[in-house]
This record gives sequence, structure tokens and C-alpha cells, in this order.
Amino acid sequence: MSGYATDTQAAARRWTEGNRVALLENGEQFFPRVFEAIREARREVIVETFILFEDKVGEQLHAALRAAAARGVKVDLMIDGFGSPSLSPGFIGGLTSAGVQVRVFDPGRPFFGQRLNVLRRMHRKIVVIDSALAFVGGINYSADHLLDFGPKAKQDYAVELAGPIVSEIHRFVLQAIAIGGKGPGWYRRRLKATAQDNIAPAGEAAVQFVTRDNRRHTNDIERHYLAAIRSARRRIVIANAYFFPGYRMIKEMRRAARRGVDVRLILQGEPDMPIVKVAASLLYHHLLHAGVRIYEYCERPLHGKVALADDQWSTVGSSNLDPLSLSLNLEANVIVRDRSFNQTLWERLDALMRNNCKRVQASDLGEWSAWRLVRSFFVFHLLRWYPSWVGWLPRHAPQVKPLDTPVPQDAGATRTDAA
Repeated sequence: MSGYATDTQAAARRWTEGNRVALLENGEQFFPRVFEAIREARREVIVETFILFEDKVGEQLHAALRAAAARGVKVDLMIDGFGSPSLSPGFIGGLTSAGVQVRVFDPGRPFFGQRLNVLRRMHRKIVVIDSALAFVGGINYSADHLLDFGPKAKQDYAVELAGPIVSEIHRFVLQAIAIGGKGPGWYRRRLKATAQDNIAPAGEAAVQFVTRDNRRHTNDIERHYLAAIRSARRRIVIANAYFFPGYRMIKEMRRAARRGVDVRLILQGEPDMPIVKVAASLLYHHLLHAGVRIYEYCERPLHGKVALADDQWSTVGSSNLDPLSLSLNLEANVIVRDRSFNQTLWERLDALMRNNCKRVQASDLGEWSAWRLVRSFFVFHLLRWYPSWVGWLPRHAPQVKPLDTPVPQDAGATRTDAA
């Protein structure tokens, strides 16, 4: 069976019909909706996030979770030990004393002020409320997702979901809690107590919830991207913060452009980490000469992980198109099949390209040189083989640590902005 057939079959499975999907852009749209949903919760709130900072956004989440727990709602919060390293004992204690179950994915102590547990992170951003409403995307709980943060405020996206797909997302987050120490018996009881057996349709969108892990679903998100690129006939738009994808994806983008598809990339022009732009720019020659259009978002750091193909397929989630997200981290995206949502996402991205981006031209890159050819050769083969050799990187079994008392922190630990 060809790789194309396999990818197409994988992408054709598990569509859940009858959902409502709303695009949320930046913290200004995302945070009010999440905090409102938590305030209205009656039975259960589950939050997974890579980054939670003790700033004005983190304090608002803190207050909302405490209030929910105080009125008898079961509240579970999962944070990542690398992404959320410096929460104070008072902040954590305020949650646990109110009855919030706080868990840390793979906590690790800094070594001489440096956090070394960078591999295989829990990078998902998910909220589930009463098994009836869910949020999935790339937005963390930190003030740098708000415009008033200043020039370093991030451009990002998430979705709000209602309908039958929420049952699938709910089962997934409950399983994550169970694997973290609660066990299968707890999982069955919790699911039975909270799941709604027949969630009524809430809209017209077909949705798939797609995750990446280091066990059974090592390349699911990448396969969906590949299937969409291969089947596109009119347009492909990918906006991604950390762009250094595998060889296959580069090859399929070039093929799509050469067969007449309007392929556009929106990448960072003002990156939060300079190496991000350096890595992506190594690929510019190969993509531009195949007809791919590249736009650098120059307003502020781009943090989005979204894409669309033709007039129905779209994706929003936590997965970057780089080695960490595609081969190491735990990620979650939703794939949406809906013309209205696709059109909304296209309008937002089109406005971004027209108003806030600089289009990169081949003439901007300079002439080919012997050094550029040599460098290009090695970069391309690195891309081709990294999915194989990345498996040799340390494969420790990350632990999920429940917090009855705060995890001790090293004052020298620094925050991360790569999310």
C-alpha cells in the first residue's frame, strides 16, 4: 500500500459529525470565554496547559478554579514541569487547599539554574467543562498572549467546541489523569459519573481530535497534514510559529505548488527566539523556487499553529511543525471539516498576510553559493532522517506528580517562552 493511501485512510477515519466550532484569536477572545465557562461549570473542570505563569492571567485562572472547587465542582489541573517551572508555594497551595487536583507532568529540578528536562514535554492546551464544552489550541495561561503585553505579545489561536466531539476529548483527558496514577478503575467510575451518553448535535462541523504521543500515536498529526497537502487542489495556508518540518512535508508542499496549488506559509518575522527564523530560512530557497509563497509576520511574535486546505479542511492546535512537536512532545489538534469555519480562518489569515506580513521574494535571499549548496544538502538530509534518529534521544518515562504540597523550586529557574 502506498504512503498516500495509508495517510488518506488515516485522515478519513474518526470524523465526528454535528459539532459547533468557534475560532478564538489571541487572549482577548480566548481567556474571557474559558473563564466564563469555568464560572458556569456545575460538575467538572479539566485543564491541561504547557505554561501557567503567576501573572495577571494566571491569577484569573487561579481564582476561577478555586471558586469552582469551592462550589463542589471537581477540578483537575495538569501543568508541564518544564513550561511552568516557577509557581510559588502560595500559588499552588491556594489551589490544592481549595480542593483543586494539581498534577505536574515530568517535574525536574534545575541544574545550576538551567532546566534540562526539555525533551518529551506535555505541550497540549485543552479545557473540558462538564463533558459538554471543550477548548483546544495553542494559547497558554500567561499575559504575553494579550496585546497590552507590548511588542512581545503573541499572535495565536484556539477553538471552542460543542457537540459530540467533546465526549472524545473528555475521555482522552480522563485517561491522561488515570495514567498519571488514578488507574483504570477510577477512570471507569469517573467517566460513568460525568459522561453524557448522548450529546446532542450542536452544529454542522465534522471534527477529528488528533493527538501525538510517544507510544501509539507518534505521527498522527503529521499524517493529517500530509494527507491534506496531497489532496489539496486550490489552496493551502499554513501559519506556524516554529517551522522546521520533516523531509516528506517539504517535498509535498513543493509538489503541491508545482501542480498549481496556491501554497502559502506564514512564519515568524519577529521571533521570540532568533534561532527559529534562522532554521526556517534555511528552507526558503527550496520552497520559493518551487512556487511556495512565504510571508513573515512582522507585527509581533507568531505563536499560532493553524492551517487550512481548499474550502473545507482546517486544523487548530498545539503542534508546531518542528522536531520537538512532530517527534517528541505530547500534542493535541482538532481537524475541522466545515466550509464556514474554513472561510473564517481564511479571512483571518488573509488579513494577517495583507496587513501584518512581509512577503519573502527569491531576490531577498541572494544568489546561490557553494556554501549555500553544501549547507542546503546537509539541512535537507537532516530533515529526511530526523524522524529515525530522534528515536534514539533519551526516552525516559515521564511521571505525573500529584501535588498535595507544592513542588520545591529553584529560584534560579527561568521561564520559557517557547510554547
